[in-house]
Amino acid sequence: MATVRDAAAEDSSLDYDYIVIGSGFGGSVSALRLAEKGYRVAVLEMGRRWTPESLPRTSWQLHRWFWRPRLGLRGFFNMRFFRHVTVLHGCAVGGGSITYGSTLLRPPEKVWQMGSWCGLAAWEEEMPGHYAEAERMLGVVENRILGAADLMLQDAAESVGAGETFYRTRVGILQAPGGDTSPRDVGDPFFGGRGPARTTCNGCGGCMMGCRNGAKNTLDQNYLYLAEQLGAQVFAETKVVDVRPLDGLEGRTGYAVETVRSTSLLPARRRRFTAGAVVFAASSLGTTELLFRLRDKGSLPKIGAQLGRHIRTNSESLIGVRIPGCVQDMSKGVAIGSGVYIDAHTHIEAVRYPSGSDSMGLLSTILTGGRPGHSRIGLWLRTLAGQLLWHPWKTARLFWPTRWARECVILLCMQAVESQLEMRYRRAWWWPFGKTMGSYGERVPTFIPAANRFAQQFAARAGGAAMSMLPEILFDVPGTAHCLGGCVMGRSAEEGVVDGQQRVFGYRNLYICDGSVVSANLGVNPSLTITALAERAMAAIPAKERLTP
Repeated sequence: MATVRDAAAEDSSLDYDYIVIGSGFGGSVSALRLAEKGYRVAVLEMGRRWTPESLPRTSWQLHRWFWRPRLGLRGFFNMRFFRHVTVLHGCAVGGGSITYGSTLLRPPEKVWQMGSWCGLAAWEEEMPGHYAEAERMLGVVENRILGAADLMLQDAAESVGAGETFYRTRVGILQAPGGDTSPRDVGDPFFGGRGPARTTCNGCGGCMMGCRNGAKNTLDQNYLYLAEQLGAQVFAETKVVDVRPLDGLEGRTGYAVETVRSTSLLPARRRRFTAGAVVFAASSLGTTELLFRLRDKGSLPKIGAQLGRHIRTNSESLIGVRIPGCVQDMSKGVAIGSGVYIDAHTHIEAVRYPSGSDSMGLLSTILTGGRPGHSRIGLWLRTLAGQLLWHPWKTARLFWPTRWARECVILLCMQAVESQLEMRYRRAWWWPFGKTMGSYGERVPTFIPAANRFAQQFAARAGGAAMSMLPEILFDVPGTAHCLGGCVMGRSAEEGVVDGQQRVFGYRNLYICDGSVVSANLGVNPSLTITALAERAMAAIPAKERLTP
C-alpha cells in the first residue's frame, strides 16, 4: 500500500500540513494517525463541543438536541428530508459518535465482493487487522446489560423459530463486569493513563441523547482526545465553504480552505486556512454536498461524474411496539443492546431512548401494511378509525407522548439487500434562488413485510400494539440513520470518486475518509467499518520525519 510522496504536506510556509474536515469516525481517526506521524493537523468541525454537563436531559430540550442553527437550535442531532429518504445523523465535535447507539459490528465478508470496491485490494486479508485496531481504540465489548426490551426481543424471536440467532450487540460502552449498573469511576481504562478518566455504564438507555455518565466511548474520549494531546487543533462551530488548490490545478502545492462560523445568525466573516493536504470527513451527506458545491463553483472542477451516485441506506425500516401501562421500563439498558436475524437477509435490533425523551413518539402511529401511496394512507385511516371506535382509551394511550420511551421498543430493521439512490445538485422548481441536493432513482421500500409480521408477533406476546413511522405512511419516505456512499471507490474516475486508498481522482493530497466511500450495502451499523477504512487509509501515509527530498 505504498503512497505517493506529497511534498506539500510538509511545507512549513502553510498553516498546517493536513486539514481534516469533520470529526466523526473518519475524521477523528485521520487526525490522530496524522498527528502521530508528526504532521501539523487542524480539524474543522461544523458542530459544537459537548460535555456531560451541557448535554440535553431529554429530547424535549430541542434547542440542545436538534441541529438547526438558523432557527436557533444548536444541538447535535439532525434530520435531512429528501424525496426518497429521511436521513438521521449527528453534528458535533466527535461527529455521530455523540448521538449514535454505540453498536459496532463487523459486516459479513461477502460485502468485499460486492459494489465498486470489489477487486481494488485484498480486503479479506487486510481489513481484519484494521477492524481489530478500531475495536481496541473504541473499547468494543459484548454488551453485558440486557434490559426488558432485549429479553422481549429474545422471546419474540423464539416464538418465530429464530431464537438461536439472538445475540448481544458489540458496543463501544464501558461496562462493569457482569453487567452491574452501579456506576464506578475507573480512571483511564484504555490508554495507560493518556486518556480521560471514565465511569462505567448505569444502563440509563441515554446513549442516543448523549452520554451524561461518561461511559460511552465517544470519539472525543479516544481518537480525538489523543490527537489533541499530540497538538492537533480542533475548531468547533466552523463550517467549510471553499477548498481550492493553491496552484489552481491539482493541489501539488496545497490548498486554501475558507470557513465561516456555523452558529452565527448574521452573515459570518470568512476565515482562511492553508494546508498541504485535505481530508474530507464530513459524513456521507456532508462530504457529497460540499464536493457538489465546490465542483459547481469551480473550486474543484475535476471531481468526477460518479459524485452523488451509489447512495445506500442499509435498506432500513423503523417500526416499534408500544405497551401502554407496561410495568417494566423499556428505556433501561443500552441504546441498542441486542439483535436477531429473522431470515437470511433481515436483521432486527432492539432500540431505546432514555426515560423522558418522548418527542419521537409524535412520529409513530398504528402499524399499517398495504401498498405505498394513497391506498396505504386510506388503509391507515380506516385502521385508525376502527381502533378508535372499538378501543378508544387503549388507542388514545398509544399516541399520548408521555411515557413513550418507558413503554416503547423501537425495532430497527436492516436488510443486506442491494438498493441504491442518486443525489444530484440542481436548482429545484420551488427554490429558484440557488441549487440544492436532491435524491433520485427508485424508491427504497417504506416497509418490510417480514419485519412487520415480526413486530405484530412481538406486540401480541408483549400485550402491546405494533407501530409504524408516520412519515413512511403519509409521504412514502423511509428513515435511515445509516446513509452511505456518494463518493465510492473505483479503479478510475469513470467508476468512483476515490481510488482504493481513498485518494480523490484528479487531485493530489486530497482524501475522503467517511461513510461516503463505503461501496456496498453493509447490512449492519456502519461506524466500525468507517473507522477501520480510515485506519487503513491513514496507514498508507508515511511519517513526516521519514520523508526525504
